[in-house]
Amino acid sequence: MSNLEKLITQKAFENDNQRGLVSLIFVGNWITSRHQQFFKQYDITMQQYNILRILRGQHPKAASINVLKERMLDKMSDVSRLVERLRKADLVERKSCEMDRRAVDVRITAKGLDLLKVIDGEINRLDDTFKSLNEKEISQLNKLLDKMLENYH
Repeated sequence: MSNLEKLITQKAFENDNQRGLVSLIFVGNWITSRHQQFFKQYDITMQQYNILRILRGQHPKAASINVLKERMLDKMSDVSRLVERLRKADLVERKSCEMDRRAVDVRITAKGLDLLKVIDGEINRLDDTFKSLNEKEISQLNKLLDKMLENYH
């Protein structure tokens, strides 16, 4: 009996494809839960952190809501709502785009950059997610996940 089967009290899977898919979902949910707990101490969500990181990469330039949507890890996120919450916390600023009044420019603030510096110093606590894997196995995992993403559309 595998670790997964013990954790979810599953007797057996029909095949390895089914077991692999359930394993990915289980591990994905476990990692997401750990990240949610980590970011809670900073009063932000994983999705808000993702937006802040995108904006830091754009800094000092602004990013449109559409650019943020394209680059988000969670494609189901309501970016406008997330940006508004970040704005209320003074972590980002938003204003109408000079070129296109319908568009909104979003920039990270000094407070947002400072928060990311603090998080950068602590986020490696989540690295123990991979503590049971060696470097070669992590590299292999990354290659396999990249191969799976060839089917992403």
